[in-house]
Amino acid sequence: VQLQASGGGLAQPGGSLRLSCAASGTILSIYDMGWYRQAPGKQRELVAAIARGYSTNYADSVKGRFTISRDNAKNTMYLQMNSLKPEDTAVYYCNAEGTFNNYWGQGTQVTVSS
Repeated sequence: VQLQASGGGLAQPGGSLRLSCAASGTILSIYDMGWYRQAPGKQRELVAAIARGYSTNYADSVKGRFTISRDNAKNTMYLQMNSLKPEDTAVYYCNAEGTFNNYWGQGTQVTVSS
């Protein structure tokens, strides 16, 4: 099973990025999914999660700015990030959590700077 995260890069404050997490070797529809991030010197934190039933929850710091979604037909999860702030700078990881398994993507760097 592999999760491939992509879409990170450099954005200006107020800009947007869209992250993707594509799965291979499994079917994403059986997992609860999430995006986490880890900034230098900080612990990894949950940014947004989407359950198998499509319910979502967000960290307070990103509510109203980020949107998590999933396309089970494409075996892919997304994170639309708008109104980016410098404090959003981090490595973003995708996660798939099943009843017996937990998988992580390799991480994609997001840098917000002018």
